[in-house]
Amino acid sequence: MDSIMDLLASPSVWAALVTLIVMEVVLGIDNLIFISILSNKLPPHQRQKARRIGISLALVMRLALLTMIAWIVGLVHPVIDLGITGPLDSHGVPAFETAFSWRDLILIAGGLFLVWKATKEIHHSVDTHESDDLLDKDSASQAGINFTSAIVQILLLDIVFSVDSILTAVGMTEHVEVMYVAVIVAVIVMLVAADPLANFINGNPTVVMLALGFLLMIGTVLIAEGFGAHIPKGYIYTAMAFSAGVEMLNIWSRRSREKRLAAKGDTPH
Repeated sequence: MDSIMDLLASPSVWAALVTLIVMEVVLGIDNLIFISILSNKLPPHQRQKARRIGISLALVMRLALLTMIAWIVGLVHPVIDLGITGPLDSHGVPAFETAFSWRDLILIAGGLFLVWKATKEIHHSVDTHESDDLLDKDSASQAGINFTSAIVQILLLDIVFSVDSILTAVGMTEHVEVMYVAVIVAVIVMLVAADPLANFINGNPTVVMLALGFLLMIGTVLIAEGFGAHIPKGYIYTAMAFSAGVEMLNIWSRRSREKRLAAKGDTPH
């Protein structure tokens, strides 16, 4: 009890907590975009349930990993070394690593999965020549398979994002209690934002394509980080924020145009 009171009385702990919450929320955006896109592929009555389960699994995964801090920290130690010397950058440091830790392998696998999934979804979005046989399948059976598949895919990505999230938390503070609070708050924010974000993405087809582009970029970054190419996250999220801002302007302009045309009695093309 005394240790908890000491933590609450420490300004540095509160500063670390606020910083870590912001960082965890930002890192959770990747996870949330994936869950939103995947859940929108399900029948309407299953979407909210899938999002709730997916985010709950993310919370369980993060809390479980926090109880194994020593094991998580050990994931950064090399387990495979190819013994190859990569090209050197301007500072004489290898441009990429050939010694891989479990964290690296998890990031590479997760990145490849994200790139594959985003590419597949983009293909389905632009390919209008789907087989009519798909429409003749039993909808209830197909929905059950899709729901199970969605949960499995969300769980796989939860593992990747959770490992990255916890390793970030470990690097920012040594107090496990602070990590627990930051993770719980961040997941609660994800839970609150899940439905509005998913509904917004679902209601704007151009946003769907933008979100899939984000997933492609995130997957590529995960692969690069797995190979030791450290890309500042600020660059990634700034690019995402700029793209999202441009798309918001496009949506606002398009809606204003539709209102003007509606007022004139015309139909927008």
